[in-house]
Amino acid sequence: MKTKTIYSCQKCGYQSPKWLGKCPDCNSWNTLVEEVGFSGGKRTEESAAAGVPLPIGQVAGEPEDRFSCGISELDRVLGGGIVAGSLVLIGGDPGIGKSTLMLQAMDRLARSRGKVLYVSGEESARQTRMRGERLRVEAKELFILAENSLERITAHARRMEPRAMVVDSIQTVFTSALESAPGTVSQVRESAGKLMTLAKGSGIPVFLVGHVTKDGSIAGPRVLEHMVDTVLYFEGDSGHPYRILRAIKNRYGSTNEIGVFEMNEGGLCEVANPSEFFLSERPLGVSGSVVSAAVEGSRPLLVELQALVTASSFGVPRRTTIGVDHNRLALLVAVLEKKVGLSMAGQDIFLNVVGGVKLAEPATDLAMVAAVASSHLDRSIAPRTMVVGEVGLAGEVRAITQPETRVREAAKLGFTRCIVPAGSVKHLRTAEVEIIGVSTVAEALEHLFDAG
Repeated sequence: MKTKTIYSCQKCGYQSPKWLGKCPDCNSWNTLVEEVGFSGGKRTEESAAAGVPLPIGQVAGEPEDRFSCGISELDRVLGGGIVAGSLVLIGGDPGIGKSTLMLQAMDRLARSRGKVLYVSGEESARQTRMRGERLRVEAKELFILAENSLERITAHARRMEPRAMVVDSIQTVFTSALESAPGTVSQVRESAGKLMTLAKGSGIPVFLVGHVTKDGSIAGPRVLEHMVDTVLYFEGDSGHPYRILRAIKNRYGSTNEIGVFEMNEGGLCEVANPSEFFLSERPLGVSGSVVSAAVEGSRPLLVELQALVTASSFGVPRRTTIGVDHNRLALLVAVLEKKVGLSMAGQDIFLNVVGGVKLAEPATDLAMVAAVASSHLDRSIAPRTMVVGEVGLAGEVRAITQPETRVREAAKLGFTRCIVPAGSVKHLRTAEVEIIGVSTVAEALEHLFDAG
């Protein structure tokens, strides 16, 4: 078996036979690192997919292909539970709660399903136990292994045959087949590949905890995200107690689902009613505040949008957003100026989604417009009014998806009036709240401020 030297980009995984200052693939500077690997050898592991072709109807299925981990919010994001033989990657900022969630989930899984293996590559077994005591993790079937060698990890897993396994983190694991340091592209890719073979061949679900870079992407090659079955990201701000677990990729479920947690001294707690949680401190009777309904997967979520419009002291007015797209706000402000007649050329506009939630769907456009107009006119919107709708460049309000789900969530939290697109009214059959259908932005603002 011969050795060869290659230069791998630590950001995108591009490989070159010689060093380059700039990666030709991702255009990053000084990211190519020398790595030594082996070539010419044959893999000795049997492929997990070895077998004969079969018609899909004749493929044998297990009676328990999916099972619960004991945390309903995690089950929701995974698509209904843990799939046997799946490979799940969990990323997030340092200290956001990745290891805490995995330790709590494995504790509950060990209590209900039996033997579980937690591999810690960053902490000793004693340190993991100290953290477990704080989280009240006491399952007798939860085994802790402080190890970095991939060969020893897989040997323990094959001997124990646990119900599930966690590797925390994948960047600390190394294989003796490569001479490069742990955390490099080659090591991360090779380690993940062998863990995938272990998962598919033995049916053991494997959870990989991954570090993230400054721009928020998982450290190491992007190919790692393509290798795994599911990619989960932890989102949140250190200034807020909430955490949102979002599925970026999921071969066994929807990628739109989110799980909401609250971080406290006892670890991560599930938030059963996220809408009520995000609206708990909403001020009433103030301008610039409006409530809208977003849909994340199958879950409706009521969120508060706050806008502040003030005279600019600079030559170029500022347009600052938190939780929504900056370009979307600029587009909606232009619609307000052109179609409604509000002059905002010399105004600084700040828009924030309270609680740090990130909104991407256009169904919250009308709420953004209402918040900006409310602050600009210094007129409050009735506190029990929910606003939802997509806004077009002609000033029209377009129909949205799942209007009944959004209105039902608003009614559950005590809202008495909903401003919705006229095209969505025909899909609503509820009598619990007053439904007002609007066709234009100007019509919507008339209804809002006549009652405010």
